[in-house]
Amino acid sequence: MEQRNLKTIGLIGGMSWESTTLYYQVINREVARRMGGLHSARIHVASLNFAEIAAMQKAGQWDEMAGLLADTARKLESAGADCILIGTNTMHKVAPQVQDAIRMPLLHIADAAAEAIRAQGLKKVGLLGTRFTMEQPFYAEHLARHGIETLIPEEADRAEVHRIIFEELCQGKMLDTSRQTLLRIAENLAEQGAEGLILGCTELPLLVDQQHCTLPIFDTTTLHAIAAVDFALQ
Repeated sequence: MEQRNLKTIGLIGGMSWESTTLYYQVINREVARRMGGLHSARIHVASLNFAEIAAMQKAGQWDEMAGLLADTARKLESAGADCILIGTNTMHKVAPQVQDAIRMPLLHIADAAAEAIRAQGLKKVGLLGTRFTMEQPFYAEHLARHGIETLIPEEADRAEVHRIIFEELCQGKMLDTSRQTLLRIAENLAEQGAEGLILGCTELPLLVDQQHCTLPIFDTTTLHAIAAVDFALQ
């Protein structure tokens, strides 16, 4: 396959940049694995300032964020991107508005997760992520359309997962004590009937992967990135 046949991936990143680096690595390594030699992906990256996004999230300014991401997606489209990825689970709350603003497809992170979950024949999974992703209905409802039920941690554990994400992982801090906390929470979800665990925040794979957990892990960062490679090479 020739390099010119690769479609261009548009990535809205920076939320946080720690996970954006994972996207870039996974996408390019997967393209190289499939195509061989010196091949790498065609990627346009628009990296936003996460401090501004986090402040708007805290203030509940979702319409403003929808406008910002939609404008960013339009710019990536104008630059020649053939698809859009929003490189964060939480901001898929505004995915419908972003898709409405562009002609090219938006590859939804929960679709990538659902495909992997269904491939393993699972129907009930635990969900870890920011409080927005765990507590607001947009993510669970999207998975429900694929026939997948989600379980979330209790209140105190949701608060701790959110803290670990924002105060540690988004700032490049990977602590073993926090890994153990996440694994304890995963065990609690398993006791409630979870058959697998969605790492529903793109920073969580920085701290937890399959070697740490007895439940099947669904790393949304990697699954989303590979979905983009599938699109780019189709």
